[in-house]
Amino acid sequence: MAIKPIVKMGDPLLLRVADTIPPEAIGSPELNALIQDLKDTMVAMNGAGIAAPQIGVSKQITIFGGFKSPRYPDAEAVPYTILINPVLTPLDDELVDDWEGCLSVPGMRGVVPRHRRLRYQGLDEQGRSIDRTVTDFHARVVQHECDHLFGVLYPMRIRDMRTFGFIDALGLGDLPDE
Repeated sequence: MAIKPIVKMGDPLLLRVADTIPPEAIGSPELNALIQDLKDTMVAMNGAGIAAPQIGVSKQITIFGGFKSPRYPDAEAVPYTILINPVLTPLDDELVDDWEGCLSVPGMRGVVPRHRRLRYQGLDEQGRSIDRTVTDFHARVVQHECDHLFGVLYPMRIRDMRTFGFIDALGLGDLPDE
C-alpha cells in the first residue's frame, strides 16, 4: 500500500488513548489497508514494531517482529504479529532496564524499565485470539508498541534522565532510529 510519514513526539495524537477496533471492522478492506501501511512503514524504517498512532491513525492495532532489526542485532527473533485491542498482564514485579529508541523520537535513546515476563492477549487480523506469555526482548517490544496505543512514549518511563539523549552524544555509535 504505502509508506506513511511517522508522527513525532510533540504531536498530541501520540498522547491519546487510541480507539478500540470493533469486531465488525476486523477483516474489512479499511483495516487490511491499515495493516499493510503499518507493515510497509515498519519495514521501510527498519523498525522492530510500529503502532497505528505513529502513522496518524488512533486505533488500537500494532505490528511487530518478523525480521531482524539492524538496530537490535543481538536480540532474539520475535514472531511477526498483528495485535488488535491488546491487554497486557505483567507476570511478576521484575523490571529490567535496557536501551530503547522509537521512530517517533528519532535520533534518541534512553534506558527504560520494562517487565521481563509478560502475558499479552488480543486479536489477530482475522479476529482469532492471541494469548502469549513472553520474556526479555519480545516482552519489551510488546510493551513499547502497546504503550503507543495508550498515549505513552518511552521517555515518559525513563527513571534517570541522564540515560536519555541523542545517540551520538550518548556514545552509542551510529545506530539508526527506532
